[in-house]
This record gives sequence, C-alpha cells and structure tokens, in this order.
Amino acid sequence: MHLALGVDVGSVSTNLVAVAADGQLHSKLYLRTRGDPIKVVQKGLSQLQQELPAQATIVGCGVTGSGRQLAAHLLQADCVKNEITAHAMAALSINPQVRTVLEIGGQDSKIIILRDGVVVDFAMNTICAAGTGSFLDRQAARLGVDISELGALALAAKQATRIAGRCAVFAESDMVHKQQMGHSVPDIVRGLCEALVRNYLGNVAKGKHIEPPIVFQGGVAANAGIRQAFQDALQQEIEVPQQYDVMGALGAALLAERATIRRNQPSKWRGFSVADADCQAISHDCDGCSNGCEVMEFCIGGQSIACWGDRCGKWSHSKGIVVADN
Repeated sequence: MHLALGVDVGSVSTNLVAVAADGQLHSKLYLRTRGDPIKVVQKGLSQLQQELPAQATIVGCGVTGSGRQLAAHLLQADCVKNEITAHAMAALSINPQVRTVLEIGGQDSKIIILRDGVVVDFAMNTICAAGTGSFLDRQAARLGVDISELGALALAAKQATRIAGRCAVFAESDMVHKQQMGHSVPDIVRGLCEALVRNYLGNVAKGKHIEPPIVFQGGVAANAGIRQAFQDALQQEIEVPQQYDVMGALGAALLAERATIRRNQPSKWRGFSVADADCQAISHDCDGCSNGCEVMEFCIGGQSIACWGDRCGKWSHSKGIVVADN
C-alpha cells in the first residue's frame, strides 16, 4: 500500500494525513501544537505509524502551514507549499468546480478565489484575531460553554444580539456589556457569529468576487452558527467538507503524491524513525554584516542539518540544503 503523507504545522494545530494513490484519505490526525511543533510532529508520526497497516509505505511527503520550513527539514519533505496552494488543492479534490474557498483557522483567516481550477486571487488576515478559532475558544471558555456547543447555541437563539465584531477586544467588551444588559447567552453567541462573518466579509473578503460553489474549511467550519451566518450574509449554500479540519494537510499530501508517485520519483523523506530522534532548533545572531540576522539552526542527533533566516545565504546555503516553496 503506497501512501502520501501530508503535514500542516500551524500555530494552534498540527495535522497529519495519509492519502492513498487514488486520492482517498486513509488516516488523519488533528493535534494541538502547544508551542512545540517539533515534538507534536514527532508525536503525530508515532501515532500515525501505529494506525497504518504493516504493509503501508510512505512514498511521498508534503508539508504546509506557518511551520512548514521547520517540518520540511525535520521530515526532509518532497514538497513544500504555502497554505493558499495547499488549501486550494484540497478544496478542488472535494469539489472540482469550487470557485471560492473560505478558510478560518486557529490564528488567521483567508479567502481563495479560483476560476477553472486555478487560484486567481486570495487574501489573508493575520493581524486581528477576531473570528479565528483561538478567539472563539476564549469566548466559549468565558461563557462557560464547551467550544463544540457554540454552534448549536447560536442556532437556538431567538434573536441575534448586535455585537461589534471589527476588533477582538471590542467584540469581547461588547459581549460583556450585552450580558450585563440581560441578553441571553444563545442570542449573544448568535450575534457574535454574525459579527465575525461581517468582519470577515468586510475585511478579508473585501473587494473579492465571491461566487458559488463555496467551500468553507478550517477548524472554525465546525461551528454551525458561523456557517449559517455565512449562508445568511451571502445568500448562497456553503459546503463544509467532511475533512474540513485537516484540509491543509490533505492538500500537502495530494501535492506530494503528484511530485513523487505520479512522476515516478523516489521520496526523500526520512521515515518514521525521525519520531524518536533527538531534534533541536537553536538560534544565534549573525555578526557578518549590519543586518544582524537571527539564524535558526536545526539539529538531529546533535548533527547540524540546516540553517535559515539569513538574508545573504551564508548560513542557509552552508549545509547544501535549501528548502523553499516549490
């Protein structure tokens, strides 16, 4: 059994998937990064190896996410892609006619516009946390509600409470004020969902031509209240894929499958043994010029494998390994 491995290393979650040669998802893992991407990727590899049948062989490895460079060196990935490319690829595998991808993750949100299977435009919001998974987690905890129940609460509301959603700080203070005024929790949650969707459409999606089919993915897609708010605002049906939470990793795996299996190229990935390796990322300041770059050095078993972060290439090219989006 030949499988392609996809790894999406984000600030909040790290996802791993194994995809068969026909594009079907075989296994998936959704793990919390908790500020230690190396350890969580190693943990994920161990768990994934236990889930896979003994005859399974990883013949391609792709990585994406904000921590893709670190993961690429750790795994010696065959394919390194940015989140836009990976999420677009995954959405196309679910619906080849998709024209708009709405993606909201733990710390950022993005919109991807596709025409005839090609990305023609995109936008990302990495500045304000309003509407992201981490913000919703915090509000659920403050309200004493499990995050998995937030969507159901919103749908149970009788009337949405007007909440200011253009800023995470203002949204939270406005929610507190509305609670003190006597608004019910379901009405406040429904209002929050609508406010966050207004913020997304007026900020991230501003000026974009949103056309159906529309696919909603990322961890926040699990929130039925947000999905309903999008449908109400856009007056369009919103499709949420079954694998909405690991779409980045799925896209990375499919791209790796193209780079190796379809082209009959051997994989470079290190294998599952790296899950038990002693891996460290250390930093130092370069004094070679006035830029004073902070250089990251990645070591496995005490041996320096790769460096990055320098502008001149003095360190990053010293190991003969240069990882970049391809």
